[in-house]
Amino acid sequence: MKKLLILAFLLLGCFSMASYAAKPKAKHVVYIGLDGWGSYSMPKANMPTVKSLMETGCYTMQKRTVLPSSSAVNWASMFMGAGPEVHGYTEWGSRTPELPSRVIVKNNIFPTIFQIYRDANPKAEIGVLSEWAGIQFLVDTLSTDYHAVAPDYNKFPTALCEMAEKYIKESKPSLVAICFDNPDHVGHKEGHDTPAYYSKLEELDGYIARIVAAVKEAGMYDDTIFIITSDHGGIKKGHGGKTMAEMQTPFIIAGKNIKKAGEFQESMVQYDVAATMAYIFGLEQPQVWTGRAMKQVFK
Repeated sequence: MKKLLILAFLLLGCFSMASYAAKPKAKHVVYIGLDGWGSYSMPKANMPTVKSLMETGCYTMQKRTVLPSSSAVNWASMFMGAGPEVHGYTEWGSRTPELPSRVIVKNNIFPTIFQIYRDANPKAEIGVLSEWAGIQFLVDTLSTDYHAVAPDYNKFPTALCEMAEKYIKESKPSLVAICFDNPDHVGHKEGHDTPAYYSKLEELDGYIARIVAAVKEAGMYDDTIFIITSDHGGIKKGHGGKTMAEMQTPFIIAGKNIKKAGEFQESMVQYDVAATMAYIFGLEQPQVWTGRAMKQVFK
């Protein structure tokens, strides 16, 4: 009888520890991606909102892209927790995998953060908003409650920001990804590390400030983690190569249960973003994922 009681206490302790380990770090994650935003730009960039989040949270300027250092392959890696060798999306504009995905569990797509969060929390509000239509092929829209592509930003530059503000205030999403298609276009047209590029970063910082304000207005701020990051950087008027200007991108995380610790030195690659989001929600990541959560940033 005594041995049975000891065993019961041990099992109860293990269960309690497992439950604690799976406890979410926050109820809400607001992910904001800026296409073509290279880490090289930060010393010159006038981005007070972003730099405030850096001061109150944690960041690295050395997160590396997967190769090639271009859009679809890197958005896919950020959302799918693995590199192109595994998820199969290998090109700038991939809509379907050029290589067979190592695993497809459901919805005819490699497991994404949206899919595993939906499976664990069927009632969660999940949204994806973007300016580039290509994003919708990389996120598993069947696992979202709301997904939308903003109209042409050249004609309606504030549309995505306004859509995000409305969605956040009305739906209070548990997980929302907001993907801007700049400064990439300015980088291609005017060039990286140019006055036009920095002007666009300043404009985007204003949109981020509005999104943070919307989170506050929605009453979510105290239970939200913000992630601000990018798919790739650039050099001259292009990207896709193997220079550090193209391959190093910012990763900034701030909010509930995030340390005010500034820059961290641990290595980070695109697929670690999905793993970190999974860790925030207390999710078990799929075996096929290769990403590692940046656990050191959490209290």
